Amino acid sequence: MQTDELVSVSYTKEECSIVCNSNITFDESIVIEREDGWRCLKIEGVLDFALTGILANIATTLANHEISIFALSTFNTDYIIIKEEKLEKATAVLTEAGHHVSN
Repeated sequence: MQTDELVSVSYTKEECSIVCNSNITFDESIVIEREDGWRCLKIEGVLDFALTGILANIATTLANHEISIFALSTFNTDYIIIKEEKLEKATAVLTEAGHHVSN
């Protein structure tokens, strides 16, 4: 599923990363780096921690077609973030591999 509802905040000793819809704005004085033009695909359903290889399968399928990803995981599921210009190709590749991709 394509989603614009994801907001992820990751904080480490070196950085604070915020991943969100480009429509969300921040005070430019606090933004060090920003990169727009990404789209998000959500793996539907709650993923049991005993399940293995789901994200790896999707990542490998896309990598085999030279589509790089930025993966984010939450407690319930995973998100695959892809550059907007690669979304159509990624959708076709995943569909061909047997994955269901919906809007």
